[in-house]
Amino acid sequence: MTERNFRLFFIGQTASQIGSGMAPVAIVFAVLAHGTASDVGYVLAAQTVPLVILLLVGGVVGDRMSRRKLMLQSDSLRTFAECALGLWVLLGRPPLWGFMALAGLMGIGQAFFSPALTGIVPQMLNDERLQLGNALNGISESSGGIIGPAIAGVIVAVSSPGWAILIDGLTYLVSVVSLAKIRIDWQASEDSEPFIVLLRQGWREFWSRTWLWAIVVEASFVNALFASFLVLGPVVAKQSLGGAKAWGAILAAEGLGAVVGGIVMLRVHPRRPLLVAALSALVFPVPLFFVAARSPTITIALSGFLAGGFITVFAVQWNTTVQREIPSDVLSRVSAYDWFGSLALMPIGMALVGPLSSRIGITATLVGSGVLMMALILSVLTVPSVIRLRAPDRT
Repeated sequence: MTERNFRLFFIGQTASQIGSGMAPVAIVFAVLAHGTASDVGYVLAAQTVPLVILLLVGGVVGDRMSRRKLMLQSDSLRTFAECALGLWVLLGRPPLWGFMALAGLMGIGQAFFSPALTGIVPQMLNDERLQLGNALNGISESSGGIIGPAIAGVIVAVSSPGWAILIDGLTYLVSVVSLAKIRIDWQASEDSEPFIVLLRQGWREFWSRTWLWAIVVEASFVNALFASFLVLGPVVAKQSLGGAKAWGAILAAEGLGAVVGGIVMLRVHPRRPLLVAALSALVFPVPLFFVAARSPTITIALSGFLAGGFITVFAVQWNTTVQREIPSDVLSRVSAYDWFGSLALMPIGMALVGPLSSRIGITATLVGSGVLMMALILSVLTVPSVIRLRAPDRT
C-alpha cells in the first residue's frame, strides 16, 4: 500500500491501537487495586453509555463535515482523557466517579471517531484495494492487541497502572499528528437538510438491508454477553492466574491471533463474505469456557489466539461488505446505526455482570454467557440474505 494518505493513517492508527491495547489491562487493574468486579463493570459501562448515546450524532456529523477533522478532534479529546486519568492514578487515588467521568470522555471521542473511520477508508482507497486496506487496519488493531496488553501487564506488575494509562494517552497524540498531516479531498456532504431528516435517511438505508440489521441485532446481544469476559476475566486472572501479567498475556495472544487473521485476509477473498463472517463468529465465545474452568494461562491464551484470528476475519468481511454496499454519502450514518445497535446493550451487560456473578457465581455467568452467544450467532445463519450475498467479481 503506497498511498501517502493511507500510510500516514496506518501509522497513526497503529500507535493509538497499541495504547488502546494497554487500556483493558491498565484501567481494569487500577480499579481492582481498591475496587470490585462491579466497579470494573461500572467503569466500562461509563465509557460505553456516552458512546452509544452519541453514535448517531457522530454518524450525521461524519457525513456533513470533514471526516479527517472530526477524527482529529476526537483523538485530541481521548488524548486529554487518558493522560488526565494516568496522572491522577500516579499522583493519588481516583474515586470511582473519577474513573467513570474520564472513561465517559473516552466514549464521547469514540462516538464521533468510529463512524468517520468507516467512511474515510473508501475515500483513500479504490474498490479493488478496499479489502486490502481493511485487512491492514485489522492487522494494525491486532498488533496493538499484542503489544499493548503485554507492555501494560509488565508495567502494572512492576510499577503503577498509571504509567500504562499515561502512555496510552500519548499514543493517541501520535494519531492526532498523523491525521493532521493527511491531505485529501474529503468530499464532505453539503446537505443542508435538518438533523432529523439526515438521521431518517440513514435509518432507511440501514433498515432496507435485512443482512445488515439482522447481524447488528445479533451483535447487540452477543456483545452484551461478551461483557462477562471483559469484566470477570481480569478478576479470575487476579484470583487464580497471577494477576495483570497473565491477563496481559491472554489479551496479547488474542491480538496475535488477530494479526494472523488479518494476514490471511490479505490474500483470501470469499465469494460469500457474510456467510464466512457469521461462521467465524462461532469461535468468539470459546475463551469464556476456558476462563470459567480456571484453565492454565497458556490454554486460555491459545483459545484467545484462535478467537482473535476469527474476530479479524469477521471484521474484514463485515467492514468491506458495508463499505461496498452502502452509498458513500450516507456511509457514516449507516455505520453509526451499525455501531449503535452493536453496542446498545453492552453497558447493561457490563453493569449487571458483577452483581449477577455475585449471585450465581463467576463460573455459571461465564458458561451461560458463552452458550447464549453461540445460540445467537447460529440464529443469524437462518437469514437468507446473510448466506446468499456475494462479493463482486475480482478483475
